[in-house]
Amino acid sequence: MSETGTTDARGSETPPGTLSRRLLRQAATGTLATLMKAGRSGESGDLAGWPHASMVLVAAAPDGTPVLLLSDLAQHSANASADDRVALAVAGSMTPAGGAARTAADPLAGPRASLLGRLAPPPAADDAALRARFLARHPQAAGYAAFADFRLWTLQVEAAHLVAGFGRIAWATGGQYRFAGPTAALAAAEAGIVDHMNADHADAIALYATILCGAPPADWRMTGCDPEGIDMRAGDGTGPVLRLDFDAPIADAAAARAALVALVQRARAAGGAGDAEKPA
Repeated sequence: MSETGTTDARGSETPPGTLSRRLLRQAATGTLATLMKAGRSGESGDLAGWPHASMVLVAAAPDGTPVLLLSDLAQHSANASADDRVALAVAGSMTPAGGAARTAADPLAGPRASLLGRLAPPPAADDAALRARFLARHPQAAGYAAFADFRLWTLQVEAAHLVAGFGRIAWATGGQYRFAGPTAALAAAEAGIVDHMNADHADAIALYATILCGAPPADWRMTGCDPEGIDMRAGDGTGPVLRLDFDAPIADAAAARAALVALVQRARAAGGAGDAEKPA
């Protein structure tokens, strides 16, 4: 499967795997498609093999792998336990590196991607870190995440189908979708980076959200930091997810600090408050 380039909002030629991953990182929700399991219930017995679609909350592992929190009691979980082949559809905006996610006025004018792969629990060693990332992004899920029937799942992407606008349609392999750079060092430092920024640099986060993302003033907080950018959400967790990409991928805490300082400087140049402290 070849990966034909697709232009982004800056006119840059960006591979469809990268753009599909960017859409997943921007998304708060997605549509999960599974195949109906035989004998699930009296209502579904005659529908075995038919597609079933449901809305789910989504987050991303550091390499862009989709992360879902699903109840064992849900139809999609029963379906995936019988046949792990699924598709996850996400939609968003074409965001250049260093830019912010914005919703298209016409939903069909914006980009969307269908991620095809197999749904599986994450390795036990990764569960706690991925759960923390998911709950930081979706704090409202904390009320049920501890229930015995709720488990984390990861979508091991095998192919991505990107529709990036009229006439801009392309496929990418799972390897082309996943972020190929190092993630371990930054993942280990992520919690400290996020806590430090929220505790000591709320003014910088406000600039990121209002100046660079064009969001209204609110109690904006950083919820995640991965090699390609940062995630933000208002403190009550009920508002939109904001995504802000770095100019270039980073690999560790030192590079994260430099990238966050660069974002503050960009916000100031764009008209933000001049007294916001640089992340230290």
